Amino acid sequence: MHMGLATGGAMDRHAWAWANRLLGNPYGTTALEITFGGVEFTSTLETQIAVTGAAVPCLVNGTARSLWTTIQLHPGDTVTLGTPKSGLRSYLAVLGGFQVTPGLGGSCATFPREGTGGLHHDGRPLAEGDHLPCTPGLKPVPNRKVPEHWQPDYRSELELAVIPCAQIERFPASALEAFFSQPYTLTPQTDRMGARLEGPALEVIGKTLISEGTSLGSIQVPANGQPILLLNDRQTIGGYPKLGAVTPRSLDDLAQRQPGTRLRFRPTTLHETQFQERRFLTFFAAGQPARRS
Repeated sequence: MHMGLATGGAMDRHAWAWANRLLGNPYGTTALEITFGGVEFTSTLETQIAVTGAAVPCLVNGTARSLWTTIQLHPGDTVTLGTPKSGLRSYLAVLGGFQVTPGLGGSCATFPREGTGGLHHDGRPLAEGDHLPCTPGLKPVPNRKVPEHWQPDYRSELELAVIPCAQIERFPASALEAFFSQPYTLTPQTDRMGARLEGPALEVIGKTLISEGTSLGSIQVPANGQPILLLNDRQTIGGYPKLGAVTPRSLDDLAQRQPGTRLRFRPTTLHETQFQERRFLTFFAAGQPARRS
């Protein structure tokens, strides 16, 4: 942010972190985010991978393999990921991580809008013929699987926790009651920059502000009263009133919902949010060297 760039990185940190954990990779190890499946890779070395997130058909040489578990690959093996049955984003991690040179801020994240990061350091998404370097000769990890009761159900009812903050005083009590009591629908105009919602229009006292820095999860309300949730690749400044911010763990859940999903909001506290985030980081990152995605 101090460079004028947005957060970037994995939209669903939970699935991304599990893919790396299954392989014994440190928290923050570079992995692939794949939106809506439909990809194929060929391995040129003996290694292991893990695929988590969206419920995509995963095939190795045409044979179905399980998600949320370690998968052994041999030279010449072909991995195919199909269209998700539920969820939106898949995460593919490799033993030792993809050996991509970090860019700004020590990050390997691909940022197409800004033309930074990624395999080619220019923000380009992966394309046919690209080679992702991996470390050969690593000692394999034991076969591991995330227990089913820890695997999220991306079809379940979605309730997002919100810390009321920012310009909350610009929203009358009637607007806040509508926001926290009635459902909204995720529209097809949703992308990595922001989640656009359709539902009760929210009244705002004073339509615009002097532009200021935006934070991940901010809930902007433009003139039409339809909320926009600012996500990883958002603009870094904005002048619309902000009702509050969706918590990081709720954003992980939102990242796996497809357009048309109905969702609700509930107010939460900063203390509860910090507790959830600490529990998440303690499980996935405690005792490991810090790295950036």
